[in-house]
Amino acid sequence: MTHVKPGQPHPPVRLIGAGPGDPELLTLKAVRALGEAEVVLVDDLVNPEILAHCPQARLVRVGKRGGCRSTPQDFIQRLMLRYARQGRRVARLKGGDPCVFGRGGEEQQWLARHGVACEIINGITSGLAAATDCGIPLTLRGVARAVTLVTAHTEDDSAPDWKALAASGATLVVYMGVATLPATRGHLLAAGMAPATPVAMIERASLPAQRHCVSSLAAMEDDARAFGLRSPAVLVIGDVAAWARAQETRADLRASA
Repeated sequence: MTHVKPGQPHPPVRLIGAGPGDPELLTLKAVRALGEAEVVLVDDLVNPEILAHCPQARLVRVGKRGGCRSTPQDFIQRLMLRYARQGRRVARLKGGDPCVFGRGGEEQQWLARHGVACEIINGITSGLAAATDCGIPLTLRGVARAVTLVTAHTEDDSAPDWKALAASGATLVVYMGVATLPATRGHLLAAGMAPATPVAMIERASLPAQRHCVSSLAAMEDDARAFGLRSPAVLVIGDVAAWARAQETRADLRASA
């Protein structure tokens, strides 16, 4: 085991976005970085097929999923620091993009305070991939001029400014929104969003088992229950959600291609 000598710079820790699940959506830069890594800290939502790009690395499972037993964040950060100080090439492999509800910014700042540089390698975020696979353009000239990415789950139970979001006219992409779907519906209706606003609820973005349900803001809770919507899923709320294709799985689309 090689330890970094005093005064010698530590190798940068790489925070790598694995994308939403489809291995073909991984970037070339991410593939190269995984091929160079000696230790890879892997999130639960990373497709196991992606790990074929780092057969030489030691894999450390550090799962974090809502509603499940999770690896504490401070423990993950200490692991990254320990391996970096040993002179290892460390990669933190995250689902989606590290800086879109992936705590990449927090980890970058924490490592910097401890004298370790950090490189962020972006990945395709699930909200974009999910909408695209369903035929939904998140922006559309004359229909939607902006997109807002919102998390429905926070550790401190804080809430977005639903009134401002409802009035913005932007397409809303709600992450981690299954458990709080009834509350999201209620907040947006109370904030004045039209009950007929189209909603697409998309499960397992970019994977062969991806499926979606098209509804309206008023009916989304009942439709999600009837559909059996489960995590991981994203909600696309706004007029562009009406562009969603019929309720098909991604496997159906591939079979018909």
